[in-house]
Amino acid sequence: MNFFTIAVSILIFGFLIVIHEFGHFIAARMSKVKVLEFAIGMGPVLFSKQGKETLFSLRAIPLGGFCRMQGEDESDYSEGSYNSKSKLSRILILSAGAAMNIIGCIILLTAVFFIIGIPTSTIDEVQTGYPAYEAGMVSGDKILSINGEEINSWDDINLALDESRESDYGITLDREGEIIEIQLTSYLDTELDRYRIGITPAREKTILGSLSGGITQSYMYTRLMFSAIGALITGNASTGDLMGPIGVVGIVGETVQYGAVALLNLAAIISLNLAIFNLLPIPALDGSRIVFVLIEWIKGSPVNPEKEGMVHLIGFIILMALALFIAYNDILRLN
Repeated sequence: MNFFTIAVSILIFGFLIVIHEFGHFIAARMSKVKVLEFAIGMGPVLFSKQGKETLFSLRAIPLGGFCRMQGEDESDYSEGSYNSKSKLSRILILSAGAAMNIIGCIILLTAVFFIIGIPTSTIDEVQTGYPAYEAGMVSGDKILSINGEEINSWDDINLALDESRESDYGITLDREGEIIEIQLTSYLDTELDRYRIGITPAREKTILGSLSGGITQSYMYTRLMFSAIGALITGNASTGDLMGPIGVVGIVGETVQYGAVALLNLAAIISLNLAIFNLLPIPALDGSRIVFVLIEWIKGSPVNPEKEGMVHLIGFIILMALALFIAYNDILRLN
């Protein structure tokens, strides 16, 4: 783990935390809640500038940050305080940080797809010696259907081709306006341990296509993350599989060698993780605070601030203990 890896990790974490807190800040300002301080980093103040009503500060420890609102953790119902706002406004303020991280994930993945292009149903390369080459497929062919199933995208092609066993395929192609029918049988690629026909897609670079790819990929990552959470809850995954900042720094170190695209993709995944984790109903997190607002909404009166504060304090202590456990496992993995 070298200095460059640590610096890149700090930049990624810093950026994602800043946009998270900026989400809270924007939502608070839109709800006319007074923001007392917007801080980047933690610990001693290195630089600060007083705005009209908000102190903007840069702090010494380049991890974390916060958006401190008037009356957020106390019984203050004065004008401009967090508690004086409607329940819906408070829920929007609390969820805005996660929303910004989700938007950040989509933007980062959109950039990835714009750089590498969106795979299409048109063939870019036909690999010599593979079934597609032997059947006469050439670069520029557009796949219209496979075994009678209409093809509109590269994802359709992946779904139509079974990588787990040898299969026969009837493929309809458009070759410069001429419709061509071919038959082929996939075979096992021993290096990849999957059955292939030997084609790679042509890629196109458009803003709308990249945005669509970014949204679709974000959705796929979200499903994977909730599956992982479900596995933890049901016991099908171990807490030893959890990874904290130290472990992520190790992954950043491995990812750096693959270039900017890989780093952007990793940053997107971390951003989405941050969003989902913060929305979980775990005490001391935004999700738990949203639950307390919903309880207030149902019972028709505020939850006792002291009791709520105690729940968040206990939750924070448990989170810190879990963080230490995860950090210990991360260190063991690095060694």
